[in-house]
Amino acid sequence: MTSYELLFILKPTLTEEEIQAQIDSVKSDIAAFGGEVLAVDTTTLGMRKLAYEIDKNPRGYYVIVYHKSPTSSIAELERKLRYNENVLRFLTIKYTKKKDLVYYDKMVANAGGSKTEETNESEVKEEKSSQSEA
Repeated sequence: MTSYELLFILKPTLTEEEIQAQIDSVKSDIAAFGGEVLAVDTTTLGMRKLAYEIDKNPRGYYVIVYHKSPTSSIAELERKLRYNENVLRFLTIKYTKKKDLVYYDKMVANAGGSKTEETNESEVKEEKSSQSEA
């Protein structure tokens, strides 16, 4: 399975319960399509002012979902997000290169999830040593 980052923006008028219901809906969709949710990050961005209004909404609630899914499931997941009236915008990013996967593992760890199995501990150590030398 491939590693993905899904960022979506929810309407600012939703309550905390409705926001959590939307997040749970996306997580269940990922699981239904054969994927595995590694972490969900709602604290990094949260409610923010948008660069421009989307559907007359000057603000939006940002949610990031880190997951591993089959490539074939992404189109169906995006289709469901497109028809969800509470989602203003969404973006899916695919991580395949080793260097990107190391960065992906760090983001998942910061969001409170577990590390992916695709990278070795030695690659992480090499990354740390190269950063300390710079």
